[in-house]
Amino acid sequence: MIKLDVKKFNIYTLISILLLLAGILFYIYWGLRYNEWADIGPYALSIVLIIPGIIGIIFTLMEEETED
Repeated sequence: MIKLDVKKFNIYTLISILLLLAGILFYIYWGLRYNEWADIGPYALSIVLIIPGIIGIIFTLMEEETED
């Protein structure tokens, strides 16, 4: 199980959160604006923003395992 430590919040975590939000908001905006929810173009751009956002959040907040 991955343990996340919120105390490790830094600028890279903020960038990752912004990427995640940008991807989600872009997809919602495009769908509402053009009423097209299954178009491959916005989906592809959204995934390029969302996946690095999720991975960045996990990597920047992940606790380091130490040997006792």
